[in-house]
Amino acid sequence: MHVPPFSLNKQLSEIGPQLEEALLRVLRSGHYIGGSEVEHFEKGFAESVGVPFAVSCNSGTDALIIALRALDIGPGDEVITCSFSFFATAEAITLVGAKPVFVEVDPHNYLIDIQKIESAITPSTKALLPVHLFGCPVNMDELMKLAHKNNLKVIEDCAQASGTKWNGDFVGSFGDVGCFSFFPTKNLGASGDGGAVTTKNKMLSIRMRQLAVHGMPKRYVHTEIGYNSRLDAIQASILNVKLPLLEGWIERRKSIASKYRELLKDVKEIQLPMSDLKDHSWNQFVIRIKSLDKDFDSSEQKEYFHQEHTKQQIESISKRDWLQNNLTEKGISTIIYYPIPIHLQPAYKCLGYTVGQLPQTEKLSKEVLSLPIFPEITIDEQQYVVSSIKDIFKNSKYP
Repeated sequence: MHVPPFSLNKQLSEIGPQLEEALLRVLRSGHYIGGSEVEHFEKGFAESVGVPFAVSCNSGTDALIIALRALDIGPGDEVITCSFSFFATAEAITLVGAKPVFVEVDPHNYLIDIQKIESAITPSTKALLPVHLFGCPVNMDELMKLAHKNNLKVIEDCAQASGTKWNGDFVGSFGDVGCFSFFPTKNLGASGDGGAVTTKNKMLSIRMRQLAVHGMPKRYVHTEIGYNSRLDAIQASILNVKLPLLEGWIERRKSIASKYRELLKDVKEIQLPMSDLKDHSWNQFVIRIKSLDKDFDSSEQKEYFHQEHTKQQIESISKRDWLQNNLTEKGISTIIYYPIPIHLQPAYKCLGYTVGQLPQTEKLSKEVLSLPIFPEITIDEQQYVVSSIKDIFKNSKYP
């Protein structure tokens, strides 16, 4: 059996006729940029997030850049975020001339550790950029309290979190701006790149819309340097078909995640993702494979461990990679999000971060593995994934 990490073919088999009709409608209209399809999607998406304004754009990366620019964040400013995320989270900060400042993540939910933020705030700090990673929501009540206390802007990175809620409200509705990606593998995915920003602030929405079209408030009048960042009508038409299905797809993802938890609960080598968030949207189901150099309850335990195992033995251990390789041999595709944290990427060597500065983040990068999850995965496929994992730990020899 082959189990992919996600499958757009299965989705196409279910909604293919509706998508074909939408595409032909756009092609026959001859209106490929802007127009009624884009307007319809922006209105529907804003309503789905629970805000009055949504501005579509070319990608989730552009959404972050446009949000930062619209909030006047630039050279000399610092933006606090986390390093355990896709590179674009920090890249957007750098591209507007500001400096990303990384704080540690919570090892239980993999999200920015709100308790660590305040100590990173300086007179140059202008904004907080929390990431709702894998569809898991940041505690926005606590984060917004911290932001208001320190007079900071908030840009929510919701790239992996369309349809996710925190305490009853959708992410992307808490901060000054929410930034979304419609990359094909997301909960709400187009058939190419796409993104959007959401906000409750009318003037902010107007400026973001202008920035997305070359800083142009009216035709051929450019008041500032902007971008060519538009969601085309074909992608909007696809999203218009999919948006009404999002809630049902997320319910299916929740059911799949619950089944994984049930089937894997007795596998001692694995740490399952936390389960006490009813509004996690499960864009990914990410397990941790416990490495030999594990977390310790006391310094005495850690000292004893290192006496029993040489440094060379500890550094050579990569049980996550070993498991992934064995699963690949069984036809099961998994993905590592993310093997190198942002603060240790070569592109950010200039910031001066070194190995060991964010130990929880670095440990996660060595231990996480995303199992196949998509609304159309079958119970047989899930059971094959789980039985393969159990068989590998039971019968395969770890070097």
